[in-house]
Amino acid sequence: MFHLLSWSVVLLLLALWSLAIWLAYVAADWAVVGAGALAGSVDGEGLLQLPEAVEAWLWPELVAAANAWLTSVGPVVEGLLQAAPALAGALTVLAWSVWGAGGVLLLLLGLGLHLLISHGRRSAPGVRPLAAG
Repeated sequence: MFHLLSWSVVLLLLALWSLAIWLAYVAADWAVVGAGALAGSVDGEGLLQLPEAVEAWLWPELVAAANAWLTSVGPVVEGLLQAAPALAGALTVLAWSVWGAGGVLLLLLGLGLHLLISHGRRSAPGVRPLAAG
């Protein structure tokens, strides 16, 4: 009974792990594809700047300095956005690797629980398995 319960918990954790990795992969893939589309649609001019609502609350000197810094960082961000679609293949390998490593750890947890339950049943005084007949 305890073996069935422990393996059921391990399989439930494996299903939750698989769901979490799948959701993380979908979100990361969406971000990579979106970054590639953004890189294709933006000419780099005015890519990054402070929103007007934020500018209203800051000193003009600070707004000018922040916008100048963001403008200088713009080409670097644009280069990263253009390289983002190339990362999609590596993202798949990374997701499978992380899922596999976590899955192996969960199966090792199940094996450890199985051995612990078996050892506990053997060493417990007064507990004997049911005899047939």
